[in-house]
Amino acid sequence: EKKTAAVYLKPDQVSLAIGRGGHNIKLAGKLTGYEIDVYREADEHDEDVDIEEFSDEIEGWIIDEFKRIGLDTAKSVLALTVGELVKRTDLEEETVKEVLSILNAEFE
Repeated sequence: EKKTAAVYLKPDQVSLAIGRGGHNIKLAGKLTGYEIDVYREADEHDEDVDIEEFSDEIEGWIIDEFKRIGLDTAKSVLALTVGELVKRTDLEEETVKEVLSILNAEFE
């Protein structure tokens, strides 16, 4: 009735499904007439998620800034405080807090 669909994918497939700038998922929605929500399946063997898997929610330059200081997984970023992340990166506190909110939502 509501023309919505929930799609659950393995973490390494999410970026492919969404596409750069969300183009793939938008096109799929237009072609089917459905609003499509993509979710990452929880992988019980690997509780951490590569930071690249959040490219649909976090801008690439921000991800690159975390990777520049050796933080390439969600949990590696979450292990540091806001203050520590601001000090070690060229990111503003507001940006860091937004990223932490997105990453925390993955593990709730």
